[in-house]
Amino acid sequence: MKQLSTIGRILFAIPFGIMGLNHFLMYNYYVGMVSSFIPGGGFTVILTGLALIAACIAIVSKKFIQIACLLLALLLLIFICTIHIPGLFEPASANMALIELLKDTSLLGGSLMIAGIYKEDDHG
Repeated sequence: MKQLSTIGRILFAIPFGIMGLNHFLMYNYYVGMVSSFIPGGGFTVILTGLALIAACIAIVSKKFIQIACLLLALLLLIFICTIHIPGLFEPASANMALIELLKDTSLLGGSLMIAGIYKEDDHG
């Protein structure tokens, strides 16, 4: 069972690393998604990309995993509140916003589960 949880933890983390890289590779796309009320514009996109990559590395390496998962959950909550919920009220993007909202809610739950399971002193 330990092997299954290791595989699950790594499979959970890898998409965050890829999404973080996409913040650099698809910079213009992400800048277009940033709402007018989110400060920083391009800086926010780069900072978010770095945060996603850092979370991926922390989860895979099991270093600072609890704090990384708690911060990742907070980041996902910010995405939900600032991108997906407002997107529900735009008829052209409501369906995609709902899918993204559900996906990020699920990932938020997974982050909290991993944070609750892994403590720095328990799983070195």
